[in-house]
Amino acid sequence: MKKILVTGVAGFIGYHLTHRLCENGYEVVGIDNLNDYYDVNLKENRLKQLEPLTVAGKFTFIKMDIVHPASVQDLFRSHKFDAVVHLAAQAGVRYSLENPQSYIDSNITGFLNILEGCRFNQVSHLLYASSSSVYGGNRELPFSEFQMVDQPYSLYGVSKKANELMAHSYSHLFNINTTGLRFFTVYGPWGRPDMALFKFTRGIINGEELEVYNYGNHTRSFTYVDDIIEGIYRLLNKYLSDPHTKDTGKYRIFNIGGDHSVKLLDYIHEIEEYVGKKAKLKLLPLQLGDVEKTEADTKLLEMETEFIPHTQISEGIRYFIDWYKEYYHV
Repeated sequence: MKKILVTGVAGFIGYHLTHRLCENGYEVVGIDNLNDYYDVNLKENRLKQLEPLTVAGKFTFIKMDIVHPASVQDLFRSHKFDAVVHLAAQAGVRYSLENPQSYIDSNITGFLNILEGCRFNQVSHLLYASSSSVYGGNRELPFSEFQMVDQPYSLYGVSKKANELMAHSYSHLFNINTTGLRFFTVYGPWGRPDMALFKFTRGIINGEELEVYNYGNHTRSFTYVDDIIEGIYRLLNKYLSDPHTKDTGKYRIFNIGGDHSVKLLDYIHEIEEYVGKKAKLKLLPLQLGDVEKTEADTKLLEMETEFIPHTQISEGIRYFIDWYKEYYHV
């Protein structure tokens, strides 16, 4: 069994990815600091869902923080990882306006520690989460990996752009294979409470007023979590099985995003339809740090993996709401 390190394993994407990897013959060591940026109980309950994998000897959880370099180096020395999927980060565009230091600590210093762990311990491949936020002020749609990304609108976007530059440097200097994954607005079961689908579903069910920015004119390449996991899994599986990627120091970037852009008001309408209640909307101006439109060009991902994210929002939203009602006993 190949051994994979998944950072941010108690997070939304990390939890789903760990299930997929363990079910397909990989051994996973997962780390997370279980911070309180959002409900810690949700993170702990994700980990409880992974307990059968621990019993089966496929998954090990370690609570730790990647901002501590000595801890990270000890982790890498104790386990000989075949690859790393780095998902741990301080998330959230709007929160970066309130607490910028946490983004420097987790997303810059923490990422440096992961790169150093890979550098000194012969890790064959590092895949890491970037974000569509790096596109910032770009106006040309769809967003392509070949576009310049020098106008991020938030410190969160800046930190993800910095990750890509840091990875490029380490690939060039130390022959580390790195793959950046620009995720586009991920949603689905076990999602984050600070994300739109979670907040809107909760608000509509509880009859609360929803704050909708840019008067609902945002458009997004909403991406169902299973499509994100499929993209990561195919890339990881390909690179670990291809001997030509072992020592070439390749640097790659891929968009992983929904196959078309959806207007936010249409997204809300889908929630209303399935919940069976009308939303109470408070339409507000564009908020600082927000990008008005995102649309993913996924041609490179398709060329590399023969996969395109395809889950329709009508389907994905229903999966989420079913999970939400069961989890919160609605």
